[in-house]
Amino acid sequence: MKSIDLNCDMGESFGNWKLGDDEALMDYVSSVNIACGFHAGDASVMRKTVDMAARKKLAIGAHPGYPDLQGFGRRSLQMSGEEVYDIVLYQVGALMAFAKASGTHLYHVKPHGALYNSAAKDPELAAAIARAIFDLDSTLVMVGLSGSHLIKEGIKQGLKTAEEVFADRTYQDDGTLTPRTHPKAMLEGEDAAAQQVLQIVEEQTVTSLSGKKITVKADTVCIHGDGKNALAFAKTIHALLRGNHVNINRP
Repeated sequence: MKSIDLNCDMGESFGNWKLGDDEALMDYVSSVNIACGFHAGDASVMRKTVDMAARKKLAIGAHPGYPDLQGFGRRSLQMSGEEVYDIVLYQVGALMAFAKASGTHLYHVKPHGALYNSAAKDPELAAAIARAIFDLDSTLVMVGLSGSHLIKEGIKQGLKTAEEVFADRTYQDDGTLTPRTHPKAMLEGEDAAAQQVLQIVEEQTVTSLSGKKITVKADTVCIHGDGKNALAFAKTIHALLRGNHVNINRP
């Protein structure tokens, strides 16, 4: 029987201000990527999100990003490899502390937003992220865009990796994500997203905006927790996969 991990970005709130419905979403995914305070989240939100995920026995991951609260980490910053190493070590270490206090542990690390996209194309940044993860805990899984430098550098560093695809994003002919500035960057309907995921799992392909079928390796599928219809997406994808005898498990 085929299996796939469903992951979701969570903890992207501040204090009593809430973005998305993290607790409800947790019932439809197998792993969570928790913001570490640089692009979103704060200490209290980190603790509460880790505690919820631990209760539901999900794989808990750190979601480090550029230090860019105003831009939600979606603006590319000019940072050296050494600086990227430092900010990743800092953020993952912080979430690791909350996991330990909650009686659990981190399973993976997935960079966020512009840091993720930059490192997918830049081997120096990808290597810096991989080194930070390895130096902190060499058993952590490094999650990166399928076929990207994040995966290649993670393997070089000796880390276990998980190649990621996206349920709610469209793709270009070269296998990269369509930039968010493009009007068709996101898949709007949950049925379209679910069918894209099923195609990826069953065929190991995704159809680009131009209609080209691209081969992709997928260990994990991301559902964005900050999307306005995130819960509906998660429910529909979960139901379609289970209905087609696909197990949903951590990578």
